[in-house]
Amino acid sequence: MPIYEYQCSHCGGRFELHQSLGEDGSRVSCPKCKTPHPRRVFSRFSLGGGSNTDLDFGSSCSTCGPDSCGTCGW
Repeated sequence: MPIYEYQCSHCGGRFELHQSLGEDGSRVSCPKCKTPHPRRVFSRFSLGGGSNTDLDFGSSCSTCGPDSCGTCGW
């Protein structure tokens, strides 16, 4: 079962949730403030080994921040 990361649009809290592949997250609420429909965000992940194998999807765009990009969506 995959782990998805969400961010609340109200309080800004981030949390992880185990979900089946077919679930769309429409019934998810923020565990901190209970606001429904948080935004699913892309997490960084590693292929294993050392830190030089970490994938950082945000590094190729000038508007990317550490958590997301307003231009390319990563």
